Amino acid sequence: MALGIRKICIFLEETLVEGGREVSRPTHTVVVAAIITNPWAGRGFVENLRPEILDIAMDLSHEMTQRLLKQMPADKIEACGKSSATGIDGEIEHASAMIHTLRFGNPFRDAIGGTNYLEFTNTRNAPGALMALPMMHKSETGKRSHFLTANFQIADAPRPDEIVVAIGASDNGRPHARIADRFQDIAELET
Repeated sequence: MALGIRKICIFLEETLVEGGREVSRPTHTVVVAAIITNPWAGRGFVENLRPEILDIAMDLSHEMTQRLLKQMPADKIEACGKSSATGIDGEIEHASAMIHTLRFGNPFRDAIGGTNYLEFTNTRNAPGALMALPMMHKSETGKRSHFLTANFQIADAPRPDEIVVAIGASDNGRPHARIADRFQDIAELET
């Protein structure tokens, strides 16, 4: 089994000031992005994507998760998410296939002690395009303070026959979060 990884990029961010005000607790965000060969590129319309998903997704997730945990220990992670982008010779379904499987999501979620689904984006991009990786609290679905987005760019990816696959995590919510959570809104609307 070959994952077809050309390179792995790691992005780290530490927010110390937001809105002109120092934060009480810095927010650290890490994104691990793997650039892989699109196993379906150049093959025309492929009806069954499952063989490649089974061959790649779980091992890719393990590889990426290990790298993320070297940057941020699991017990510090509060929010998480995933993202993928295919190059122009691929279908958006190819990007989706790599991340929308429990074989990809479960190793990451289990390693960080998460119970929620992983917030996501999947798209088609040109090399160097800005990518967005949305996150939410790893176990509290309505905790809006942890609705975050990490942005990143890779100058030479995805090439037309590649897929960028990324996972991300944060050790805190948005600095100075001041909006109600989803459950508070539901309770207010019910009254």
